[in-house]
Amino acid sequence: MAQYERVDKVRLLVVDDDPPIADLVATVARYEGWEAVTANSGTDALRTAGWFRPDIVVLDLMLPDIDGFGVLDELRRSGTMVPVVFLTARDQVADRVAGLTRGGDDYLVKPFAVEELMARLRTVLRRSAGPGFPRSVLRVGDLTMDEDTREVRRGGTLIALTPTEYEVLRYLMRKSPAVLTKAQILDHVWEYGFGGRSNVVELVVSRLRRKLDEAGEAGGPLIHTVRGFGYALRRTAP
Repeated sequence: MAQYERVDKVRLLVVDDDPPIADLVATVARYEGWEAVTANSGTDALRTAGWFRPDIVVLDLMLPDIDGFGVLDELRRSGTMVPVVFLTARDQVADRVAGLTRGGDDYLVKPFAVEELMARLRTVLRRSAGPGFPRSVLRVGDLTMDEDTREVRRGGTLIALTPTEYEVLRYLMRKSPAVLTKAQILDHVWEYGFGGRSNVVELVVSRLRRKLDEAGEAGGPLIHTVRGFGYALRRTAP
């Protein structure tokens, strides 16, 4: 199984009056190994923060009762210094300045990429927690992937990957030693159908296999083809 160095789960509170957006962010965070809950109003956010005690908050400005600035003010008055990242459609410079000067830690404008949001959250967590904050590292055999720096190493060798290669490898590592079908990899990495063009997965996996094998000749192959099913990343052949 792939293993993480981080032991305690990061607790994330997502506050947005649009439930699909809140649920999307929470789902991605849970996939990252975090614990995540949602709130759709300012009142609900403050109540949830009281019992959930989040490590970090994603906060919309436009809420149906108390706006995001008001929620932040109440959090700070309660004595909590939990990091807050604003996620909002309000893109005026005055709003950005107000969000940061009133105690926010970052400000991201909608529409947004979930990957960028998660990267910002990890950066804010490291900055607020200091140098002792544990990194999120996946390990399978002598292969490691630092999800914060996006560095991949086999043994002591740094492996240069394209963004697509990185995402495919991360999916294989997260699911190791399970076998993943080409359709599963397509749906997860590309997030839309490729009209049956599963050969794109074959090409990416072939490049990945070559790079991993070249970096760890003594350790043997890590990516294995399971005929009729798909691919698995494990230390021994299936």
